[in-house]
Order: sequence, then C-alpha cells, then structure tokens
Amino acid sequence: MKRRSLLLATPALWAGATGLARAKEAPAAANTVKFGLSASLSGGQAGYGKDMRDGILAAFAAEGRGDRGLRLELVTLDDGGDKEKCKANVKSLIDGGVTALLGLTSGAGAEACMPMIEDAQVVLLGTASGNMGIRNPKLTMPYHVRAGYDAEYRQMVRYVKDFGMQRVGYVHLKDTSPANQAAMQAALESVGVKLTVTVPLDRNAKSFDAEADTLLAARLDCVLFTTNAKPVEQIIERMAAARYAGTYFSSSFAGQSLIKGMEGKGISIIMSQVVPRPNAQAVPLVKHCQESLAALGAETKAGYTSLEGFVAGRVAVESARAALAGGAMSRERFRAALATLNLDLGGYRVRFGGANRQGSSMVDIVALDRFGRIIG
Repeated sequence: MKRRSLLLATPALWAGATGLARAKEAPAAANTVKFGLSASLSGGQAGYGKDMRDGILAAFAAEGRGDRGLRLELVTLDDGGDKEKCKANVKSLIDGGVTALLGLTSGAGAEACMPMIEDAQVVLLGTASGNMGIRNPKLTMPYHVRAGYDAEYRQMVRYVKDFGMQRVGYVHLKDTSPANQAAMQAALESVGVKLTVTVPLDRNAKSFDAEADTLLAARLDCVLFTTNAKPVEQIIERMAAARYAGTYFSSSFAGQSLIKGMEGKGISIIMSQVVPRPNAQAVPLVKHCQESLAALGAETKAGYTSLEGFVAGRVAVESARAALAGGAMSRERFRAALATLNLDLGGYRVRFGGANRQGSSMVDIVALDRFGRIIG
C-alpha cells in the first residue's frame, strides 16, 4: 500500500489529495518547496521508515512555528523496503514535480533509482543509508548528510584489530551494492584481517535460522552486520541460545529499532552510529530534535533514526531558505544553494563545497549492555 503524507510548515497540518500530477516540475506558490520521500512504512523496516519520516516532519514543523514564511511540503510514499517499489515511488515523485528527493530509507532502492535521478537532475538529499553504491564519485545528484559505510567499517575494524580477532563473519543484504562488501574487505585488509565467511540474506524473510547456523558453523571471533534490525535480532538470539561467545557488531543501518528490540535480552552489541547520541542532552541538536518531535505530537521519540531524519530535514529547510532568497524555487536553484551549504546544527556540522557531496563523516562507536542501554 502506498501512503501520501503532506506537511506544510505553517501552524496548520494539511491532508493531501490522492493523486500526483505528471510534470517535470509542478508549479507551486513562490515560497512553497515540495520534497518527496519513499520510505519503508510497512514490512520489516517499518519502524525505521516511520522514525525517519517523523524526524523530517518535526524539522519542517519547527520551521513553520518560526513563522518565517517558508512553506515545506513532504510527499511520502510507502515502499515496504522493496527496491522495485522504491523505484516506482521515485518515478512518481519526480514526475509529480518534487523539488528534491529527501531521506529515502532504502539504500538498495536509492541505488537502483540513480539512473532516473541523474537523468532528471533532481537532488537526492539525506538518504538514510551508508550505501557505497550511491557514493560513487561519478554521480552528481546524491548529497549525503551522514557518513558512509566505509567510514563506519573503518571504525569497527579498529576493535577487531585491538582485540586480536581473526575469524570474522560479515552479514549483509542480498539486494545491496557490492561496493559495500568491497568497503568491508578493504577496511579489514587495512588491519591485516580477511573475511572468514560472508552471509547474504533477504531482509523480509520470515526466518534467519539458516544464516545463523552458517555463522555458528564457521566458529567466528565476531560477526559484523549491515542489515535492518529484524535479521540482526533473530540471528543474535539464535547464536546466543547456542552459547556463541564471540562479539557482535552492527552498522547504523539497524538504527534505533535494534536498540529497542534488544532491551532486556541480556546480549551486548557494539554499534556504529552516524549522529550524536540521542541521550546527549547537552548537544543542542539533540535537544532541538526532542522538543520538535514533542511539539509535532508524534509517537516517535528522539532516537538515532529520528535524529538522522531531523538532520536531513534541517538541511532541507536551510537549503530551501537560501534558494528562495535568490528568486523563485527550482530544482537547479535548490541544488545550487545546497552545493555551498556550511551548516552547524549545534554539535553536528554538514558542509558541502565544490565536488564534495559528503556533508558529514562523523562516526561514533557505542556499546549496548545486556539491558539494551547505551553505555559507551
């Protein structure tokens, strides 16, 4: 099922029409900017998609409460974490005249969409993924507000090296870019370690017992995951039941859903994250996100994934304001404003310039204790 959500960043919340007009770029009021989001609002990644969407909406609503005249519209379509649905949604959004695509939650879907995105010359901003396939330097439309998996993997493998781990397993999604696996191999080889076993899986499978058994049979020192939360949870639970004594690492892709899912299960996990810790009250960005989500009235609380959405939303807001300062909005004017953005969000900086479209390289390594609490 597809879902359409509209938010105009004024004190009012609007309900949208069911159809999208087919046009290269639909006309809009001079101060209105329309963004398109394809997100996994159903299926195994539903929590991830909803958190990302709500973070963006909170950023848009906060701009509306400032009453500075800018009107922001978010058109949201559900892709259920399916690559083909994501492609269909993105085509619909581009044809419907969005100024830019914002916060897609499927890295594989975003990568599959790149030919049409490049052809349409529409910005893809703030994809909620470290997917290396959308970080190819030959691409011109993706602008990233978070670190890629290459940076996450380099941080992870420091622990692999420091603790003398040699037998390493890597779990990834079947439908994602081979560039991700290449980045993992490069990171491990930089510390003199080779992968012992690589396990691909289907993110929407009902059972991951076979994958867990493959990992157990390999007698690994550690397992490195780059998947959504559901497979990580189920595989770890099966391995723990078999008394696996090694270490679990997860990339940021598992998001806040993994932290919530592991509460009280007595299993520790090391995670890489690409935004500040959501319990860091002293960080202005975190406080702003918490307040904005509360004011929005969303069920979503400030967590890693909603904070990532909030960052993407804030970058979209500031780029839109800069673009409109120079005249009527257009896709090209929005991109030009974004391309020179240097934004301090309060404890998190996003900076573009020249050929640099990787706005942040921040990576934080945290540990979840056996109660699911962030401890370091």
